[in-house]
Amino acid sequence: MQEAAAHDGPFPVADPVTFLAGTWSTRRDLLDRSSGATGTFSGTTTFTPDDGGLRWDEEGTVCWGSFRGPASRSYRIGAGHAGVTVTFPDGRVLCHLDLRSGTARDEHSCSPDVYRVRFTVMSAGTVDYSWDVTGPAKDHLLTTVLTRTGGPS
Repeated sequence: MQEAAAHDGPFPVADPVTFLAGTWSTRRDLLDRSSGATGTFSGTTTFTPDDGGLRWDEEGTVCWGSFRGPASRSYRIGAGHAGVTVTFPDGRVLCHLDLRSGTARDEHSCSPDVYRVRFTVMSAGTVDYSWDVTGPAKDHLLTTVLTRTGGPS
């Protein structure tokens, strides 16, 4: 079977839980627009089946200014009728994603700033997403590319 090119998208996804399950290589570019500082995160994102949804675990290394070290985060993805809901480990909603068209946008208020997410499934093996964070405390753009490295775990 021939794999789709990395940036063909948007690639419609009828069942995001099944689609995302597995292991993905993660590359994120970090930009602080207020200072011009840039950084990177590289690592692995694993979507593991969990109670009808997925556990989203990200681990890797962040390089930001003079800091270089380990970084991790976890979320939970719950399936719904029109996509998925991504929550923090404590159950607070981070965002809603309807990937049936291959793209989704949502907004999360984290006072005093606003986080706007844009997800685009580019192919069966590539997902691009970004967080555009604006407000009085932050002015950041976090751009991530997930590339599939393994099937469902």
